[in-house]
Amino acid sequence: MREATAIADGLPVDLPPLAVDIDGTLTDQRRALDPRIFPILRAWPAPVVIATGKAPPYPVALCEFLRIDPVVIAENGGVVLVERADTIRYLGDAEGTNDVSRAYRELGHQIGWGNLDIVNRWRETELAVDRDSPREPLERLAKKHGLTVVDTGFAYHVKSPDIDKGKGLEAVAETLDLNAGTFAAIGDSNNDVPVFKTAGHGIAVANAPERVRQAADRVTDAEYADGFLEAISWLGEEFETAGGRNA
Repeated sequence: MREATAIADGLPVDLPPLAVDIDGTLTDQRRALDPRIFPILRAWPAPVVIATGKAPPYPVALCEFLRIDPVVIAENGGVVLVERADTIRYLGDAEGTNDVSRAYRELGHQIGWGNLDIVNRWRETELAVDRDSPREPLERLAKKHGLTVVDTGFAYHVKSPDIDKGKGLEAVAETLDLNAGTFAAIGDSNNDVPVFKTAGHGIAVANAPERVRQAADRVTDAEYADGFLEAISWLGEEFETAGGRNA
């Protein structure tokens, strides 16, 4: 924790806006949040965007407990929320995913997650399916409804093909009157590739699959939250100028 506090205390004041994934990037391999991320995200001198495949309540709650402004890309770009602008935008459409869910169950397959299904309960624009469920019939049904399936490493996400985290970042940047190309993005999964291409700096942590690593401008040596800390240290070095450091 001392290392993270020292990094936070030494952040340059002119760092770029930051878009960061949750699972596999701010967590350990068990998907538990690493507490070392807290002082860094609180101290970041520019807007921080939590960009995730999760439903909106998860990233909004993370912002709440971090005590940072809720700026969120949820459901792989399907939902964009910027509290300071009093806006929430739905870029995806759940009608087709509801049809896929119903047809998939009628074929005898399970969405997963148990009866409560808290993974999908608050999901507005897409469907997340347990990776233990068969992918081929899911992809067939998705294609029939003009949708696509993205494997994030944690779930199969059925979503609109023209919606992704990159489009979500463009929507956030427009709302904040920023250029999406000025952002730095840190992530680890296939759904982070579009945001790497949209942002000015894309950094993959070392646990990312090869396709994601190839799409990034830089790949850390460390995995998971250790990789996040490494990425932050690198950004600090890159953007340190005569403007001074974040006090």
